[in-house]
Amino acid sequence: MNSPTEPEVAAAKVTLQDVADEAGVAVSTASRALSNPDRVSAATRHHVQSVAMRLGYRHNRMATALETDRTPMLALLVADVTNPHNFGLIRGAEAQARAAGYTLIIGNTQESSEFERAHAERLGSAVAGFVLASSRLPDEELLELAEQRPVVLYNRQAAGLPSVVSDSADAGRQIIDHLAALGHRSLTYLGGPANAWVDGERSRALSEFAERAGIRVIRRGPFAPTLEGGSAAADIGVASGTTALVAFNDLLAIGVLQRLQHLGIDVPGEVSVVGFDDIFGSDFCHPPLSTVTAPVEQAGRTLIDLLLGARDLLGARDVRSAPRIVLPTVLRVRDSTGPVAASANSDSARSLTDRAVRRWCRGRTRSARADPWAVDGGAHPSRSRPRPPLGTASPSTPTQPQNDWDHGWRGSADAGPCTMHRIWV
Repeated sequence: MNSPTEPEVAAAKVTLQDVADEAGVAVSTASRALSNPDRVSAATRHHVQSVAMRLGYRHNRMATALETDRTPMLALLVADVTNPHNFGLIRGAEAQARAAGYTLIIGNTQESSEFERAHAERLGSAVAGFVLASSRLPDEELLELAEQRPVVLYNRQAAGLPSVVSDSADAGRQIIDHLAALGHRSLTYLGGPANAWVDGERSRALSEFAERAGIRVIRRGPFAPTLEGGSAAADIGVASGTTALVAFNDLLAIGVLQRLQHLGIDVPGEVSVVGFDDIFGSDFCHPPLSTVTAPVEQAGRTLIDLLLGARDLLGARDVRSAPRIVLPTVLRVRDSTGPVAASANSDSARSLTDRAVRRWCRGRTRSARADPWAVDGGAHPSRSRPRPPLGTASPSTPTQPQNDWDHGWRGSADAGPCTMHRIWV
């Protein structure tokens, strides 16, 4: 390896402070003249650049950041980096940051306020500001962080902080109008994380417009906003007895679709499903998901613009002037929503539960056909007894329900492992 020449060593030792002293300007002025020349006059720019060239100064953005406390990096913290909804957000934010001469650092908070807090503490001195997407931090912590570095919020609002949110109110209106037009008179909202601000906004919007339309809304949850969370959400949603399920986000909704397919419940013939976010893949799942979309990539660009503007206002934040940008939402109607059956509104809970259990029983029968009593651990002494027809009430139980909504199932040992008798409790 060749040793550096003397001019190279000398040039490496020249600092931005040396250039500023030689040019007779402040360090910040020298920095702008070299890294952001449009922010100084032509005469100053030419003078500083000439001095830097004469001294052999080589511009180092990180060194400049250390000397001027103006770092060329921004941070974007997202609740779940694997959620396709965030792909467009990251793409838009990165493009806008790069155009402004910044590097964007991505942090995954894993739906955790603790992880989000730790990221903010570690990156606080290394970045020029934060974009917090779906922040789980309480308002007071957000305001404390904003006292140290500029902060802008996505799908979250807090007093005095700039924010970009999707229009949850209009999204709720569109969903309710659509379901009402299809004949639905009841729906279950499958909620997301309890500390997700946007979850409350979506729930309130659905309830408000449903009340106006005469539609009954049941809220269930919270559920993990993931595919895996959809299994429990689907089971609870079906048991709630409504003809439509509206999920907190598309990942949860697609998980619901998978579970309903496993149970043999037809979508949308027996129940309709709606999601939020219009993520990649929502249009080619089975069936394609009806969902709410918003311009997420535009949101990413707008957030960076707000953040760069907020850098000049640090310490002079005006609660009344903090911009709050609301992006339009559109319901994309696909095949997961459809007309409600004529009798479904009056007996939907019972019919859906009945069908799900009967299909489960048929599957159990097929798996135990070679040895029907294997599932009970051996031969049954009453195997020769006649089997009552499906749905016959047990002699020891009432033939009518005590309560329309409180019902259950009990297997008859005498009738085999998959003959289920309706019992009322």
